[in-house]
Amino acid sequence: MTVREKFESMDYGTAPESAADALAWLIDQGDRFGHFIDGRMTEPGDVFESRNPATGEVLAHVSQATQADVDAAVAAARRAQKGWAKLGGPGRARYIYALARLLQKHARLFAVLESLDNGKPIRESRDIDIPLAQRHFYYHAGQAQLFDSEYVGRDVHGVCGQVVPWNFPLLMLAWKVAPALAAGNTVVLKPAEYTSLTALLFADICRQAGLPKGVVNIVTGDGSVGEMIVTHPDVDKVAFTGSTAVGRRIREATAGSGKALTLELGGKSPYIVFEDADLDSAVEGLVDAIWFNQGQVCCAGSRLLVQEAVAERFHAKLRARMDRLRVGSPLDKSIDVGAIVDPKQLETITRLVDGNTAGETYRANCDMPETGCFYPPTLITGLSSADPLMQEEIFGPVLVGTTFRTPSEAVDLANNTRYGLAATLWSENINVALDIAPKLAAGVVWINGTNMFDAAAPFGGVRESGFGREGGPEGMMAYTKPSGSGKALGKVAGFSSGPDTEPQAVDRTAKLYVGGKQARPDGGYAYEVYTKAGKLIGQAPLANRKDVRNAVEAARGASGWAGTTAHLRAQILYYIAENLAARKDDFTARINQMTGVRTGAKEVDVAVDRLFTYAAWADKFDGRVAQVPLRGVALAMREPCGVIGAFCPDDHPLLGLVSVMAPAIAMGNRVVLVASEPFPLAATDLYQVLDTSDVPGGVVNILTGRHAELAPTLAGHMDVETVWSFSSSDLSAEIERGAAGNLKRTWVNNGRSRDWLGAEGEGRAFLDAATETKTVWVPYGA
Repeated sequence: MTVREKFESMDYGTAPESAADALAWLIDQGDRFGHFIDGRMTEPGDVFESRNPATGEVLAHVSQATQADVDAAVAAARRAQKGWAKLGGPGRARYIYALARLLQKHARLFAVLESLDNGKPIRESRDIDIPLAQRHFYYHAGQAQLFDSEYVGRDVHGVCGQVVPWNFPLLMLAWKVAPALAAGNTVVLKPAEYTSLTALLFADICRQAGLPKGVVNIVTGDGSVGEMIVTHPDVDKVAFTGSTAVGRRIREATAGSGKALTLELGGKSPYIVFEDADLDSAVEGLVDAIWFNQGQVCCAGSRLLVQEAVAERFHAKLRARMDRLRVGSPLDKSIDVGAIVDPKQLETITRLVDGNTAGETYRANCDMPETGCFYPPTLITGLSSADPLMQEEIFGPVLVGTTFRTPSEAVDLANNTRYGLAATLWSENINVALDIAPKLAAGVVWINGTNMFDAAAPFGGVRESGFGREGGPEGMMAYTKPSGSGKALGKVAGFSSGPDTEPQAVDRTAKLYVGGKQARPDGGYAYEVYTKAGKLIGQAPLANRKDVRNAVEAARGASGWAGTTAHLRAQILYYIAENLAARKDDFTARINQMTGVRTGAKEVDVAVDRLFTYAAWADKFDGRVAQVPLRGVALAMREPCGVIGAFCPDDHPLLGLVSVMAPAIAMGNRVVLVASEPFPLAATDLYQVLDTSDVPGGVVNILTGRHAELAPTLAGHMDVETVWSFSSSDLSAEIERGAAGNLKRTWVNNGRSRDWLGAEGEGRAFLDAATETKTVWVPYGA
């Protein structure tokens, strides 16, 4: 082609990146890798091939870890943990800073090796993945430096088991290893089977940095190795990024173990284009949203929603842009779309697309390589929300879409998914953008942009996209726990009847409290409550699964509570406190009568004070502006979880219920509370206080009955977003296992007691558990 022809066509020429240094490093390591355990590489064991997906060539042979390898790695991490924590924040910061510097020094080597192993274009590895990995280590070096002063009252978990995916091998390693080390934890990490090489190169720089032996351990292999780590009895915290199906299995496997858990899972993120959007910019944003990393991104904007008035024009612009995409060798710096990570993933994408019969399919009219794992950029329009491709994660360069007429319809379509990881919206009207962003069920929302990430901004999902956050102080909190641990919690039992129990002259059977009204239990059964002397006080209803259903339905119907102002919620909490204080003598007598100890007055006083505390917090526990390297802001906003089901403490029948209810409703949640099982009548007496305190119907719903019988139903209910348990019954495993169904958040006591009369009974931990963090990115400037 002549120079003139080049100017006329404006075609890109090839710009190949040399792989020589990366291949030389592989050869220097002997082309066969063991594991990185206790500061050294082990001898290779049984190995499997790591291939270049663009060519099919074998890059290296990587060891399949055994149970003995995992045991050795966990033991090394345990030995190193106390010494690593005792270094203090500033001491740990020096090592983390050294890792960041070495990542910079070897940036080109990491980038080339990542593209060889994963198939992503070199310019993405070079300009996005590796710089972001460096940024995470720099940021968390700073977090370590400040740890001793900024995280007072927090302890480390200990040994963290971490399993990372194949789509961002080094970046996901950085997201998990950096905060874990900053907090004083040690790590056993398993990279993905397909893409282990940059993790092994990271092990090499850990040695260069002089990192103490055992602080970072890396074992390689297939999913069975991840299972060994997750279920290992000496692992204290598990962090996983990967598919929703595997995340669900991990939730089930760790249920009742006491392990802390964070999950960053799949997504089917909406990409919403309003009629007033800058369409050309939105098209370019969409290229990054779905064809970045070949669409193998958990937060890919894979579900296109375009307002009808501009849909035809937008689709025409998009198809024209698709035809100009360049698909080819990942080491060509002019390439837009690289290779799919493995033939198995290519088969999955092909099967899903070929099995679709709805809508109109358009494949980019661009040159495709004749060999290797490549798939053309694909657009499928005219689908409905019920079509499988609008609901299932394809994890490839395939965009599916439909249209909408009004902003409210856009929100309905966007939220019509079991996922909730990310969302993108394009509009030149700031009022539209800021109206829609809070309504989207997503952990991250990008306005007029996409795929913006930074170590200072929290990232994570809701619904079946997982729970927990990575990045920012929110991510650091996930690698710490409150200092101290309560004593073992024994079962709190009520009293039984005495020999001379007489029937009551007046039936004193309480009712349930559902939707702002007293309701009889569905089953029609009740249980008796006695004094310590065996005298019958009254009867409490035995709720069953239908009562749980009714209570959740009432809570779901009170969704407007989340939209009320924090000031209004505070006022109602003040009313509850005032009305409870006015009936102090009644509640004191009731508590003393049920429990057999004369602590009722103190319990009422603390309960009133707690209501005032959360009324004060209602309009003060807010978000922050993350300091991100962007001409714009990243707003880490606090949002209510939704419907919270909670099993209240048994030993403090009034204070325990108030301590659970108050922070939840202060943050805008609705609650289904299961009152103290042995001493339920203080809760049933509270109905009258709620009725006279302007609490909207459905915001607070109270059930009584057997905790163990109600736990599976409440934990498994698909319309409950979060379940807490402070019961003295052993419910932790049951609740965490049941929560795996829709991957709801849980907060359980793991059989440990809590001082409800003291500082443990209130504070930030309750507010954190009652809120989700949504990060809204708002760029600005012409």
